Order: sequence, then structure tokens, then C-alpha cells
Amino acid sequence: MQTLQLERNAFGQLVFTDASGEAHTGVVPVRAFAITAPDQGLALMSPEGHELLWIDKLANLPETMARLLQEELEQREFMPEIRAIRHVSSFATPSTWEVDTDRGPTRLVLKGEEDIRRLGPNALIIADHHGLQYLIRDRQALNHQSRKFLMRFL
Repeated sequence: MQTLQLERNAFGQLVFTDASGEAHTGVVPVRAFAITAPDQGLALMSPEGHELLWIDKLANLPETMARLLQEELEQREFMPEIRAIRHVSSFATPSTWEVDTDRGPTRLVLKGEEDIRRLGPNALIIADHHGLQYLIRDRQALNHQSRKFLMRFL
């Protein structure tokens, strides 16, 4: 892997300096597999969408650079993880769901069953009526009541 030089400029943009010394301002980190392998396969992309650098594992980077990339990814990839479904207003859609997430309790409105997308055998992404996406990493790990609510919509 080429030498990675990464910093934030005064405007908060990421600046990547490649092996030839050319500085690329406004680079964006993009995960190849954001849900199934979030710490593996990461590209630094130019503002024009060109790959500037491929990173096999975030853990292979120096700690300060890995932390900088992680902070940037967290800002871009806001996706609360549902830990429990406490209440569903109706089993017909649209319905209001009261859920507990890794960021606290919230309500979301499910417009239709098509807004629940399967990612492999147990992971789901649920999009609310505002377009905000919620992750259920492993539906089998949810409590019994939560799984029962989900089964009505799957």
C-alpha cells in the first residue's frame, strides 16, 4: 500500500496526499461492504468519483488516520440500529413503529412492506417515510416480541 497521508483542512474536508505528493481535497471514504464487513474494503474517492486509494483493512492504518476515516464514515453513514420493537400501531401499512435503537428510543413510519429490505438471512434495512434507514443486524437476536412484530411484515 502506498504511503497514506490524510488530514482535515480548515474547511473540515479530508485531504489525501498520494505517493507522488499530489494533494486531493474533498476525498470521501466509501465502504465496499458497510454492513457485512465494515472494517474491510474501503476506498478513498475523489469528489469526481475516481478511486484514489484502496484500503484492505481499517485496522492496518495508523491509529490517527483510522480514527479520522471512522469519524468521516460515521457522519456520512448515519444508520441507527434497531435493538427492539416496542409497539406497532397497525399491521396494515402505513404504520407507526416505536423502537429502541443504539441511539435511543424513536418512532418511525413504515409506508409499506417494500420498505423492509433483506440483507442476507438475518439482516434487514427498514426505511421510514422520511427516507431514514434503520438497520437490524440480526433479527434472530431480537427479543420474542420484536421478532413477532417483524414476522407480520415479512
